Amino acid sequence: MAITLVNPSGLPQIDAYRQVSIATGSKLVFIAGQVAWDADQVTVGEGDLAAQVEQCYLNIGTALAGVGASFDDVAKLTLYVVDWTPDKMPLLMEGIGRAAAKLGAGVTPPASLLGVAALDVPEHLVEVEATAVID
Repeated sequence: MAITLVNPSGLPQIDAYRQVSIATGSKLVFIAGQVAWDADQVTVGEGDLAAQVEQCYLNIGTALAGVGASFDDVAKLTLYVVDWTPDKMPLLMEGIGRAAAKLGAGVTPPASLLGVAALDVPEHLVEVEATAVID
């Protein structure tokens, strides 16, 4: 495994992600922002933030598997959420939890969450991009 996740003392201990990842692999994998499309470009969970987050994470899992990697190799996630407000956090965490259960993986690498005005099409509520490191 090329990634070690760490929560150094002196930083907040947040359950949803670790504060630091240490990468020791030799290949960087950059995954384009994934939205809630299925393989046929049909939006999954229109109007449902949790369902869309879940689909984004599942799409990242598919992309990782396509290059011989998994969420264990993810060094950093960036989430873009339309019209973000803190009251949306339970739905975000629900979607992440459902995806983690389906993927059989921990999905807690360092992450940044940014509120945005809009994404590629009006029905998309969230986009998630990932950077992984593999040997």
